[in-house]
Amino acid sequence: MSRSAHPAGPRHADVLPEGHYAAPAEDLNALDPKVWAHTVGRDADGVVTVGGIAVTQLAEEYGTPAYVLDEADFRDRARAWRTAFGNDADVFYAGKAFLSRAVVRWLHEEGLNLDVCSGGELATALSAGMPAERIAFHGNNKSPEEIERAVRAGVGRIVLDSFQEIVRVAHIAQTLGKRQRVQIRITVGVEAHTHEFIATAHEDQKFGIPLAGGQAAEAVRRALQLDGLEVIGIHSHIGSQIFDMSGFEVAAHRVVGLLKDIRDEHGVELPEIDLGGGLGIAYTSDDDPREPHEIAKALTEIVTRECESARLRTPRISVEPGRAIVGPTAFTLYEVGTVKPLDGLRTYVSVDGGMSDNIRTALYDAEYSVALASRTSDAEPMLVRVVGKHCESGDIVVKDAFLPGDLAPGDLIAVPATGAYCRSMASNYNHVLRPPVVAVRDGEARVIVRRETEEDLLRLDVG
Repeated sequence: MSRSAHPAGPRHADVLPEGHYAAPAEDLNALDPKVWAHTVGRDADGVVTVGGIAVTQLAEEYGTPAYVLDEADFRDRARAWRTAFGNDADVFYAGKAFLSRAVVRWLHEEGLNLDVCSGGELATALSAGMPAERIAFHGNNKSPEEIERAVRAGVGRIVLDSFQEIVRVAHIAQTLGKRQRVQIRITVGVEAHTHEFIATAHEDQKFGIPLAGGQAAEAVRRALQLDGLEVIGIHSHIGSQIFDMSGFEVAAHRVVGLLKDIRDEHGVELPEIDLGGGLGIAYTSDDDPREPHEIAKALTEIVTRECESARLRTPRISVEPGRAIVGPTAFTLYEVGTVKPLDGLRTYVSVDGGMSDNIRTALYDAEYSVALASRTSDAEPMLVRVVGKHCESGDIVVKDAFLPGDLAPGDLIAVPATGAYCRSMASNYNHVLRPPVVAVRDGEARVIVRRETEEDLLRLDVG
């Protein structure tokens, strides 16, 4: 690979423009364990390795860009969540973060349940052998066909999201001669400290039935009267990328208040409460996520305390980590195509992917880390913006970061913490082909989602 230097761009913090950027690390070659999968390191030549395999070898065999997923790390994190909550609670992996048949099998083997939110995710789960009773089906607008398939399959729960859906699911279940277990998703008026588009518990949004004004109580009232439904609990989800547990405390207080009202009105103590997911991960060194055992302890104590105060039996708790499991397990490997310094501003580093494989920066103003992966360097740091190859000025992968000043075309760079939502939200913008997902474990690599080809792209175009 080329190692030639390019004209010097900005170097030190005292000449940087205002904006969001981290100060250069003391050692740009260091890999912060908070943002990288557990088996990631560097070999004697300075090349980044994962699961004992150098990224240069992965790039040669599978090409770039590529999502590289550490299977051992995924399993460790899944197991940590399962262990933290124990046998008296349920952990549902949120499949929307990233789902493939290999992932479904790993979840099954590690004892986790699975949350799906579309017919396609349900099909993936069933095709990979996940027992239907361990599947929860979410979504704010499930089609009758999706509902029928879920009921026929025997999914363990359907999360009802509207008054229309209460009637729809009940009718389909009764027509099929079944009684479907359901939870009712409510919005509790708690807005997590997160991006506007991923804060989901305030009333002015599309998910759930508001607690305010008695709407949630009326939803429960109607559902309890329908023969096709078995109401097993209440579901609440307050947002995503959350580090502060105080929002869960307020949400639990309001959910338990509803459970108390249900008991007082109907003489029924619902046996389950689902607090959703949304726990944050480290995208940069500034992020400080909690460990699963800390989260489990905090949530259990909150619910137990609220139920004791309301004189209710403590219901079985469910949680739905998705990003918290798969997010840190993967990184995206790119090859540098061009390096363009803008005097007095920053250097633009263009890679062979972009917003088609990671839309989160453009969509959520998300921040990421980045590292030179194919070698180490002692060059002075330079402020860079990592951008993609798409015809879009907002095609940004990493807004502002520091990389070595001798970065050159042909170098490999890696962006960590891209396991969640990047492949799930990938597109064919500009007819760019979606990258593969390569799973690595114990010195072996295998493709679990293959790279798209032009034939794949053209097959759907019937002309």
